[in-house]
Amino acid sequence: MSVLLATSGDLPQGEPGAGALDAVLHGRGTDFAWARWDDPSVDWAAADLVAVRSTWDYVTRHDEFLSWAASLDQARLLNGADVFTWNHDKRYLTQLGNLPAVPTLLAEDRAGLADAVRHFGTAVVKPRVGAGGAGLLVVTDPDDPRLGRPVRSHVDYPEVDGPWVVQPLVESIRTHGEASVYVLDGRLGQRFDKLPGEGDVRVNEEFGGRVRAVETGDVGDLVMSAYDAMAERFGRPMDYLRVDLLRWDGAWVVSELELIEPGLYLDVSPANAEPFADLLAARLAGSS
Repeated sequence: MSVLLATSGDLPQGEPGAGALDAVLHGRGTDFAWARWDDPSVDWAAADLVAVRSTWDYVTRHDEFLSWAASLDQARLLNGADVFTWNHDKRYLTQLGNLPAVPTLLAEDRAGLADAVRHFGTAVVKPRVGAGGAGLLVVTDPDDPRLGRPVRSHVDYPEVDGPWVVQPLVESIRTHGEASVYVLDGRLGQRFDKLPGEGDVRVNEEFGGRVRAVETGDVGDLVMSAYDAMAERFGRPMDYLRVDLLRWDGAWVVSELELIEPGLYLDVSPANAEPFADLLAARLAGSS
């Protein structure tokens, strides 16, 4: 029984801290390998299970990535290509039903961006397809000349463009930060708290953000509600899910759902290695 862990050309050995997961899988005798999702020499059909992991270059090649995912045997692909298609576009933030979430507006052009900024006053503008804080702007002026233009927010990132999502600036990001909580194989898992770097609102490490593992605390019910909502939407339980949360009007709300390739933060804490290996083992047993 073999597993292929999909990664990108920039991370051929897997996500940061992948050694922790490798060690657990080796210890269990699991036959696995990391493979670039865009490597034409990889025989994906020969694997009993495919888990998308650190395919973080897909945001600039999302059509190609989604076509690749759809070409796989969906019974062997964790979460599935239909989930990826829905989750890759932040439009989904307007489709969360009764889940409490950060208010979100969609903008297709500069006029729409100006209207959304005017609505929120101080707004966060993000490309609808993007990751890692790339292209994020904090804007207070509807006439800001940056609106509607491609943005390069980090030397290692390409320029990103619209369409966009626009949200109010959640000021608690500076104090409470963002909480990221995992559900792996239906079980509530590790929580990581992230704080932005000095003078920024992005919690990503490339921008000076800091990450630490903490107790789950008071967010477990909301996280499992998000898990249940996704199971209802897609008609099946999610194999894995990460829920990102912010404090808004005194309560935790959903800021993002990560259903494609959420990093496990194994470089911060190896706590997710065992439960992720458990997930792989359970799906392999189910396919035998």
